[in-house]
Amino acid sequence: MLDIAAELVEWCGQDREFAVATLVTVDGSAPRQPGAALAVDRDGTAIGSVSGGCVEGAVYELCREALASGEPALARFGPGTDDPFAAQLTCGGTVELLVTPVTAGARPPVAAALAEAAAGRPVALAYAVDGPPGVLGRPLLVHPDGSRLGTLGGGPALDRASAALARALPGAGRRAARIVVDPRESGCPLPVTLFVECGVPAPRLLVFGAIDFAAALTRVGAFLGYRVTVCDARPVFATAARFPDADEVVVDWPHRYLRSTEVDGRTAICVLTHDPKFDLPLLEHALTLPVAYVGAMGSRRTHAERRQRLLAAGVDERLLARLRSPIGLDLGARTPEETALSIGAEIVAARHGGTGRPLSRTTAPIHKDGPAADACSAFDTPGPPSPSRVA
Repeated sequence: MLDIAAELVEWCGQDREFAVATLVTVDGSAPRQPGAALAVDRDGTAIGSVSGGCVEGAVYELCREALASGEPALARFGPGTDDPFAAQLTCGGTVELLVTPVTAGARPPVAAALAEAAAGRPVALAYAVDGPPGVLGRPLLVHPDGSRLGTLGGGPALDRASAALARALPGAGRRAARIVVDPRESGCPLPVTLFVECGVPAPRLLVFGAIDFAAALTRVGAFLGYRVTVCDARPVFATAARFPDADEVVVDWPHRYLRSTEVDGRTAICVLTHDPKFDLPLLEHALTLPVAYVGAMGSRRTHAERRQRLLAAGVDERLLARLRSPIGLDLGARTPEETALSIGAEIVAARHGGTGRPLSRTTAPIHKDGPAADACSAFDTPGPPSPSRVA
């Protein structure tokens, strides 16, 4: 439910009772990933989505039933059934949903988790989806420091063991995970399977070069859910008025700012200045960082010259292989907006393991399976050394 935290915070503030259906398992092809949620209040108002439309009506009714009964439930939907009127997924996959009523008794941990997630702070919200009687669907909020609110209903040992496992997930960039708590740790007679939703701060998009292409890219980055920073050493160009969609505009030498700011394995760095005095020291450092994406604007000739300068400066071929230049996918882009779209598309492909090819020309699964890979590369290029500290 944390993917619709902003809306649900408002509902909690109005003391509205509601039920949430959260996608906890996806097997095969499905439109949404674990953590997607649909919420319904007592008046029948609905927000969110769990299937892109295939089973929304049936899930809506499950939420209404959970509100009426006050009891959580698990529901499964697959690709086919003997009943032609039954809800089913047309894309061929199977999904499992946990439906939980959020009434007065369950509100405190849920409301606190929603507030943290809406504010962009890391938090984990755990529910048991399998285990001994009495533990299904009860919420446990876990902060990164291990403090917690609520209970899973299986005793203090289960809460402690679950919190120890869940607390690290937001810091690792995981938005959702299933974990199993061993009976030896939980004190329960059976293993307990948890579904853990994580509120994860937005990934960063660092745009260097306060030009018209950067203005368009900040809009695309904000639309994709990034926290966008624009940096340029020229104060006349680097102004908040020119970049209203950026979260921050920094006047500083790009390489100096990059050395002073925080990055992680989800960060995307876009160098749009195509000016050697800015680009070269910036890229020398950027290519050593464990970030998801480093791209640089310029023609093929500019790229060739930039590459030779970087080699001469001591950047080795292994690190240069990480550089996306010319930046973006081949969309035939001309305008700043089209170019920003091509850059955003390449960042998404790198983030999720896409090829960048038309889906009509591929036969592989549309949605990539496996753990969340916010920092993965779609192009099998080698990564940088893994420093113990990023500065």
